[in-house]
Amino acid sequence: MNGLRKGSLVTVGTGIQLINHITHEAVQSIRNAQKVVHVVNDYPTQRYIQSLNPDTESLNHLYGPGKPRSETYRQMVDVIMGHVRSGLNVCAVFYGHPGVFVNPSHAAIEMARNEGYEARMLPGISAEDCLFADLGLDPGSNGCQSFEATDFLVHHGGFDPTCSLILWQVGIIGVGDYIADGRPSGHIGILVEVLREHYGSDHEVVVYEASPFPYPIAGPMVQRTTVGRLSEATMTTMTTLYVPPLATKADRDMLGRLGLGAPQRS
Repeated sequence: MNGLRKGSLVTVGTGIQLINHITHEAVQSIRNAQKVVHVVNDYPTQRYIQSLNPDTESLNHLYGPGKPRSETYRQMVDVIMGHVRSGLNVCAVFYGHPGVFVNPSHAAIEMARNEGYEARMLPGISAEDCLFADLGLDPGSNGCQSFEATDFLVHHGGFDPTCSLILWQVGIIGVGDYIADGRPSGHIGILVEVLREHYGSDHEVVVYEASPFPYPIAGPMVQRTTVGRLSEATMTTMTTLYVPPLATKADRDMLGRLGLGAPQRS
């Protein structure tokens, strides 16, 4: 670590199910830190983090109704980097996976490294990991595309409908501000229009939310519906949409070139 400045940053995730998904590696990082900051909403996990390291600070107060999330994220990075610059070994704890839809985690690590501090991210369990398990999906079977829903509508019209499609945050399409009550944005109809062009109205989709509680206390929210009836589904800020792939035929010329026999997928 020669040449690095005093102070460091490690970002970790708590996973989805209260304290059940926190890895041993993350626990040790929280324990060993000189300062812990967290963005965790549920009280049991907050208490658990506090029990691991009393020098813990919540950043949840930086959110505010109608406040742009980009502003909140900048403030979180400022707090995190303030502690790092003071020479402390900092552990920043986020809900889920610290690198999946967690802007301040990436921004803080990049800033810390650019300023000469040691910074790294530890893997965690995301809602997508839970989706694969709860729906019994193997992303290697047909391939898998994963997009934030607003970004998908704005930038990714050329996606492949013959691969599985996962859309995050379908309940807050087009929303840049913090929403405290979890109500959907009302733009789901635009997504339906786009999906209908590629899949038709009768194609099955799954509206999904991972359970924050361990089995058997509560299971995931799984609503099976169709593209045409997607607007009728119950959604919140935590909702993820899974769209199964359309059927496709194998490239027989390529199978021959690869020395393979029967098609490997349908």
